[in-house]
Amino acid sequence: MRLLTIFAFTLFFSQIGGVPAFSQVFEDGDTLQYADIADLSADTSIIAHVTVKKAIKVAPERAPNAPAGTQRFYIIASTNALIRGDGGVGETIRYVIDLPLDARGRAPKIKKKPFIIFGRRAPGGGDNVQLVAKDAQIAWTPSREQRVRSLVRELVAYDAPPAISRIASAFHVPGTIIGEGETQIFMETDSGSPISITVLKRAGQQKFWAVSLGEIVDEAARAPVRNSLLWYRLACFLPRQLPASALASDSPANAQQARSDYQMVLGDLGNCPRSRQP
Repeated sequence: MRLLTIFAFTLFFSQIGGVPAFSQVFEDGDTLQYADIADLSADTSIIAHVTVKKAIKVAPERAPNAPAGTQRFYIIASTNALIRGDGGVGETIRYVIDLPLDARGRAPKIKKKPFIIFGRRAPGGGDNVQLVAKDAQIAWTPSREQRVRSLVRELVAYDAPPAISRIASAFHVPGTIIGEGETQIFMETDSGSPISITVLKRAGQQKFWAVSLGEIVDEAARAPVRNSLLWYRLACFLPRQLPASALASDSPANAQQARSDYQMVLGDLGNCPRSRQP
């Protein structure tokens, strides 16, 4: 078990207000949520604002794996702006997409329309891009591009919070005064960089919590702001219950307090609304 470090967090650094648990509709009527954009952007090497120049239908016999109720298109698009691109991209981008058919069996008309696409380099390179999801072509608007750019800046920052792979351990240590105590929850991540949550209760103070990135719990740590990358990593991917294996070494009473504190953290984070399937 890691050494428990108890220190005096201040409310200034760690208080978080109640988080609404409903989907957000943005000022321009966009219902695409932060998590939707993060899901598309997180493991994507190419994000671009493009305009479709040609949308060429692919014959059904050449697209046997196209989902029912869709029409496969080979897209030739011009690059308007590169939002994220390892190694850059050319003036033209080519990709394949399956578009849903309406009740009359017609696909939407997308020629000359602007989109944001999320992809990776296709085998063979060149101008070919493989979309990361079936709906990784989203309609472009200025506000959407601004939101995508803002999220990409978070993703590429040197101190960007990594994806969480599992909760490694969680334990509670009572304080010297009844009602005081501290719970620490340690998570493992895909990158190997640690993330921990500390829940602290002091006499005469409201219980509060904070997140630290790194091996050392930082006094400047605080709870994440909603619709930020750290919030996304936690709210959208933490399990709804603490795994029993993470509490195996703790006493029943302390384990129950750790569970309770974990549920408080989940409640403060709120839900993770999406308008699309990840």
